Amino acid sequence: MITKAVILAAGRGTRMGELTAEIPKPMVEVRGKPILQHILEGLAAAGFRQALIVVGYRKQVIQNYFGNGDQLGLQLEYVEQTIQDGTGRVVGLAADFCADQPFLLSYGDILVDPGLYQRLQNLGEADMLIAVKYSIDVSKGGAVYLDPDSYLVDLREKQSGADTYWYNAGIYLFRSSIFPFIAKLERSPRGEYELTDAIRAMATSGLKIKAVEIEGSWADVRDPEILRELNQST
Repeated sequence: MITKAVILAAGRGTRMGELTAEIPKPMVEVRGKPILQHILEGLAAAGFRQALIVVGYRKQVIQNYFGNGDQLGLQLEYVEQTIQDGTGRVVGLAADFCADQPFLLSYGDILVDPGLYQRLQNLGEADMLIAVKYSIDVSKGGAVYLDPDSYLVDLREKQSGADTYWYNAGIYLFRSSIFPFIAKLERSPRGEYELTDAIRAMATSGLKIKAVEIEGSWADVRDPEILRELNQST
């Protein structure tokens, strides 16, 4: 049983406008409770027992709301991302928390059917699992290229004209083998350390990255329009 999870919740989410003037994006409410609460409750239901929340912008809002996690049935810890320099190096902040144990990683604005967390419990012989969603248009996020056995061949960010229908869903299961690749990251053309660059390096080095297709609901709560749609649905 994999019991540790890491949630990236340091960003403001500038596309949310005034909605995040006083709170971090993962604390925006969907159907009456914060996005982050949906995530943590789903993790607890799937058997995860410890979670590290990477905080930054308005960190006290998250810490004051969730505390030590007792009310959720989780042991919560916090670590601060002091420099907003992408999604790559920040994962390195979880090295001490995870040690040599596998861990689930989720962005703090991704909502899924909680059953996915249970499905990501089984690494098997893979070095890593990546959740993917079938989509006609993958240009707004990560385009995932798979071989016939559903192992990752390549991963490209915001690629127009991508020759794949698999979209990076923003939830992963890592072994500790990710950390050396994080440590070797260099800045991308947009000046950030990209987690997807580390994942691509893992694949090209011969490590096995298995894709897990999302069955059921999934939402990247990236802007007010998507938030409005979620809150209007039942």
